[in-house]
Amino acid sequence: MRVLICDDHVVFAESLADLLTAAGLEVAAVATDPAGAVRVMSGEPLDICLLDVMFGHDSVLPRLGDLVRLARGTRIVLLTGRVDAELLATARRAGVHGVTDKGCLTQEVLGVLQRVHSGEKVFPSVAPVRGGRPVHVGQLEDAQRLATFLTPRERATLSALVGGDDTRALARTLGVTPTTARCHIQRVLKKMGAHSRLEAVTTAVRCGLISPETGDWLVPAGVSRERRGAGQGAG
Repeated sequence: MRVLICDDHVVFAESLADLLTAAGLEVAAVATDPAGAVRVMSGEPLDICLLDVMFGHDSVLPRLGDLVRLARGTRIVLLTGRVDAELLATARRAGVHGVTDKGCLTQEVLGVLQRVHSGEKVFPSVAPVRGGRPVHVGQLEDAQRLATFLTPRERATLSALVGGDDTRALARTLGVTPTTARCHIQRVLKKMGAHSRLEAVTTAVRCGLISPETGDWLVPAGVSRERRGAGQGAG
């Protein structure tokens, strides 16, 4: 299976490419915008294009039908941080072959790609909505627990990683040296029990901590303060 990944969050896209490659897929290219994806699809045969929905503040949904036509037979699977009824309806009308949640585990993404490659159309069910965004079982508790143990600087670090910053970009965002930025990243990974930046980003999105489209925190900084005092003590 030959796959193209199109996502403007370069760190996320390249990490996902590594994981898909390790699972036996051939990642033909990584594009950072839809125009680049169209150029790749026009130049070589591909099976699937894994296409992000949001590029900065711009959504691909209004031009999705045109992108499907320009794909020249490559099946498009949308990669989104938020699955809702409107997105699913637009994707179906445009002729998209599948939709997968950006917060899914890699194995789940692989399952969607394999089913699409075999000829299926794969669309998830819409999750119940609370407060204007999808809520999954156990998300709120996990999100509160994780938010409790992250300092403001670590929250900013995780937000930047979700936004696709590499170490140098993170250093510029925080106004620190790259070495200090790496230290912040390692502290975030340790507190979240993550083995990689991608795992930390995926957990943050899946648990509803951070919006993958805007990088904004969705969980207030002050939740469960009483547990912070009990669990961490001084420092």
